[in-house]
Amino acid sequence: MNDNKGKKTCQAWARLMRVSTKLLQDIELDLKAANLPSLDWYDVLLEVRNAQPNWLRPVDIQQKMLIQQYNISRLIERLVKEGLVTRKSCDCDKRGQYIVLEPAGHDLLNKMWPIYKAAIDRHFGDKLNVGEVSSLTQILSKL
Repeated sequence: MNDNKGKKTCQAWARLMRVSTKLLQDIELDLKAANLPSLDWYDVLLEVRNAQPNWLRPVDIQQKMLIQQYNISRLIERLVKEGLVTRKSCDCDKRGQYIVLEPAGHDLLNKMWPIYKAAIDRHFGDKLNVGEVSSLTQILSKL
């Protein structure tokens, strides 16, 4: 890699990290302004809802979300306390557990999505034209 490409690569990486962090912060603020929980809650609930057959082990959630085990354990515990998910024992492994989405969790996803989608549009989508979105999607799909 030549020096110019290396420098440009580092600049692009730094910009990607800054933009990603800023977009997430802006979306979190929009959720908070609507008295909704954080994106982490949404992401866990969505992963469980999309799982087949509608449950996930905590380790699966951790791997899909790429967060530390102790953080996912605390987050799941908060979701359980709020009645959004339940822990069920695994018949095949008495020590194992899986997480099941409760109706309240499904309802919260449905309540959060319009705010989340509007925030994505406002902070991201509205700033790009269709061609730019396509180009960005193509570029990011290489990574």
